[in-house]
Amino acid sequence: MMNFIKHYLLIFVSFLVLICLVSTAVIYSGIYNIGADEPHIQPVYKALNVLRQRSIEQHAKGIRVPNLDDPALILKGAGQYAAMCTECHLAPDMTHSEIRPGLYPQPPNLSLHRVAPNEAFWVIKHGIKMSAMPAWGFNHDDPTIWSMVAFLMKLPDLSPAQYREMVTKAPPDDDMEEESDHEHMHR
Repeated sequence: MMNFIKHYLLIFVSFLVLICLVSTAVIYSGIYNIGADEPHIQPVYKALNVLRQRSIEQHAKGIRVPNLDDPALILKGAGQYAAMCTECHLAPDMTHSEIRPGLYPQPPNLSLHRVAPNEAFWVIKHGIKMSAMPAWGFNHDDPTIWSMVAFLMKLPDLSPAQYREMVTKAPPDDDMEEESDHEHMHR
């Protein structure tokens, strides 16, 4: 019986070593096409998708969601979304953008999909590696990020007209104005 266990343990360990060697060879050979214009093979896509979703769920689960029903907060988020998010995530009146077709994986159309507020906050603040999702937490404080989340909670219910009206009423983003003024001074 002990020889039987040793035999299968040796086979199992050998199999793991073989998988590691083949994986290392594939990684270092550069044979796998990482270009965004060619989809991942199904096992890689599924593994990365599970990794992304579980990581977001795990890191976002302890985040306390504040009251997101404040109209001023939602309005501020509308301006932020219009300025920074529509090229990738679209808006109720958009079906495409110049950048979106080149993104893989395709970002969700947030005017059609609901997101969990704690997960949206975490993703906006920290971004997602090897995707087009930047970490906005480097130059936006938590209240600003929560304003974006508050707006995202309302976005799927907005008509194109309601969206445009809300964006036109949004307060100016002081940070964006300062950056714009700074750029104009150095031209």
